[in-house]
Amino acid sequence: MELVEEISQQVQLLRKKLAWSWVYDAGRKLDAQQKLIEKLKGRIPSCQERIDLHHHKIEELSDHLATKKSQISNMMEKTNEVRRMKEDLHQSLSMAVKERFKLEEEQKRKTREIQKMGQHVKSLEQQIHDLHEQYMKNTQAEDNEMEERQRELQVEVDEANINLRRLKEEEDEIIQRKSVVENEIEKIADQMQEVERRHRSISSRIRELQMHQTNKVTAFGGSLVTSLLQAIERHQHKFSSPPIGPIGTHVKLEHGDMWSIAVENAVGRVLNAFIVTDHKDARILRACAREANYNHLQIIIYDFSRPRLDIPRHMLPQTNHPTAFSVIHSDNPTVLNVLVDVASAERQVLVKDYDVGKTVAFDQRVSNLKEVYTSDGFKMFSRGSAQTILPLNKNFRAGRLCGSFDNEIKNLERDALEVKERAQQGRGVKRAKEEEFRNLQNMLSSVKRRRIDVERQSKKMEFELEDVKKLLSSEVSSGPASTVDELHEDISKVKNEIREKETLLEKLHQRVAEAGIKAKDLKVSFENLCESAKSEIDALAEAERELMMIEKDLHAAEREKKHYEEIMHNKVLSELQKAKAEFQELERICKENNRKASMICPEDEIEALGGCKESPEQLSTLLGRATQRLERESQRFPESIDDLRMLCEKKERKISRKQQTYKAFREKLEACEVALHFRWKKFQTNANALKRQLTWQFNGHLVKKGISGKIKVSYEEQTLSVEVNMPQDTSSSSVCDTRGLSGGERSFSTLCFALALHEMTESPFRAMDEFDVFMDAVSRKISLDALVDFALAQGSQWIFITPHDISMVKHDERIKKQQMAAPRG
Repeated sequence: MELVEEISQQVQLLRKKLAWSWVYDAGRKLDAQQKLIEKLKGRIPSCQERIDLHHHKIEELSDHLATKKSQISNMMEKTNEVRRMKEDLHQSLSMAVKERFKLEEEQKRKTREIQKMGQHVKSLEQQIHDLHEQYMKNTQAEDNEMEERQRELQVEVDEANINLRRLKEEEDEIIQRKSVVENEIEKIADQMQEVERRHRSISSRIRELQMHQTNKVTAFGGSLVTSLLQAIERHQHKFSSPPIGPIGTHVKLEHGDMWSIAVENAVGRVLNAFIVTDHKDARILRACAREANYNHLQIIIYDFSRPRLDIPRHMLPQTNHPTAFSVIHSDNPTVLNVLVDVASAERQVLVKDYDVGKTVAFDQRVSNLKEVYTSDGFKMFSRGSAQTILPLNKNFRAGRLCGSFDNEIKNLERDALEVKERAQQGRGVKRAKEEEFRNLQNMLSSVKRRRIDVERQSKKMEFELEDVKKLLSSEVSSGPASTVDELHEDISKVKNEIREKETLLEKLHQRVAEAGIKAKDLKVSFENLCESAKSEIDALAEAERELMMIEKDLHAAEREKKHYEEIMHNKVLSELQKAKAEFQELERICKENNRKASMICPEDEIEALGGCKESPEQLSTLLGRATQRLERESQRFPESIDDLRMLCEKKERKISRKQQTYKAFREKLEACEVALHFRWKKFQTNANALKRQLTWQFNGHLVKKGISGKIKVSYEEQTLSVEVNMPQDTSSSSVCDTRGLSGGERSFSTLCFALALHEMTESPFRAMDEFDVFMDAVSRKISLDALVDFALAQGSQWIFITPHDISMVKHDERIKKQQMAAPRG
């Protein structure tokens, strides 16, 4: 026992030392962490110094970059000025070269004229010589022959003039016909362009209607509205309430084929609009529209919580004609309120034709009337004494509110076919006219060639006739002397002209030489300017290269600065924050260990024992060994009698507590058995009552068709059977198997059974699909009425799906019908 006590004291001493060793170890770690923090703090100035260094370098490079950009800008201005001067010199050089070429051509022309005049002098001299020879040879017979030749030439000239006038008249007629055909071709081409434009418009309208038929949303804003709706769906969480729109997709039109044009003319400007509940949602929706490239989106701000407006009768137009609001239906009250408050749809009256519209708008003086719209698109209104009638806009496109686009697509396809046939006919007529135009062109060319030939022959004969006449007149009047004198005068005149021409030619020689010198000087100036411009361009390229190098150095400095800033934030500052956090945690652990160690023993006691030089791990190992030794020694010495007595008393107290617990459990079990018996009796009573209630409700629904029945439920056998008594069955036997009934009777019985079960259960949503497929018309009518009355009485939401006609279903404000279009094969 003394050994155990000694070991126990050693264990207590080791525990005290271990507690204070943890305190001292935390203190040592705290000192090391403090040194680490000081070391990290010492890194901050060096990092900041490098950041500041690169910052100064960036500023210098930025200033240098700005200076270099300014220098390059000045050099660019100088280069542009040099380029302008270069272009001016090039233009001046081109003008000088052209002027030299013109002067050279003028010089050549003058030279040719002088040569021709010299030849003319020679010809005149030859004529003088010929006249002398001819005068010596002429006889009386030759004179007669000359006169005969003159008469023949006169006859030929007259015939040639007649043919020439005839050919000119024919040519003028062909030119007139050609002009008429050309005008017709132009008219046909204009008509063809109009027809093709009409065909493209119809085809575009057909594609638009087909797109609307595929997706009704595109009818109110085009393909962009789908992108807008997708953007709204992506940003739906930002809206306080989802936007409503386009408005046109939320409305239905009664008698759409009659009133679609009038209603769209009245309220069509708001059908593409979207409705939001506040200004914040309007800004978000505008951002979504910009994202979808939907410009000029109309947004209406309206309170969604406002109930549907109830318009008093005295505030509506006092007329029997419908209003735009009365033919529009919508399941959304906010849409209807917007049509009233924004579009004033309740004050817009719809009429069938123009005459009725004039009577309502101007003659009847209807109160609360704003505008009158006819079914063909006319708009009529009066403001004071002024009466206004506006026709339908020619670019207006209706049909967006029609229930079906098939008829309009068929009409447009028929119009497109007619326009295509007209285009083919027009192309045929145009080809015929073009062929006629080509024939006239060929005829005109042929007539013109013949006219030119006849005109040339006529001129030749006229010249020959003139020569003969001159010759005869010269022989008769004065003989060869006067003619020779005249020819000598002509020769002297021509020689004078030749001298003048030669003087002008010398001046042209001088001008050509001056133009050549000017062109040469301009060429030299242009080459010198090109050399100087090349040097300036090279200097500009060098400056741009330096600018690129500066930008490169600037980017490198910015990267280095960013690198050291990242090191500052990610390594130095983050590690410093982490070290400070660890320091605070170690400080907290040290305080906690100090508090726990102080609770075990004061620090003075440890110091009195010589301190604590061992590490916590060593002390933990020693404490573990001492504890194991204490346990082994304790096992060698059993417990004392006092310990055993205390253990016995403890066990007796535990047994007494268990007995009391078992007694309480037995009382609770008896109470549960009594409650179970009572609930079982109540359950059987409820089950019998539910069986009777099911039979009563089943009979209650069967009575609507004069049938009675019974439902047998066996809870023990877990079976349910249906018995039906038909009114035409005179025997007292009933049908126990529904397969013995007809299709309609079996469907109606099943429906009554389902309604009886629905009435006994609770559900917010109920749906029935094709429940009346095998019913006759009478059973279907009775079934539909029973279902609708039952749904209205229950107040829950019902969905009925049937392939049959639903027009016999009665109307109610809580009943909404949705009939799908028949599928196409």
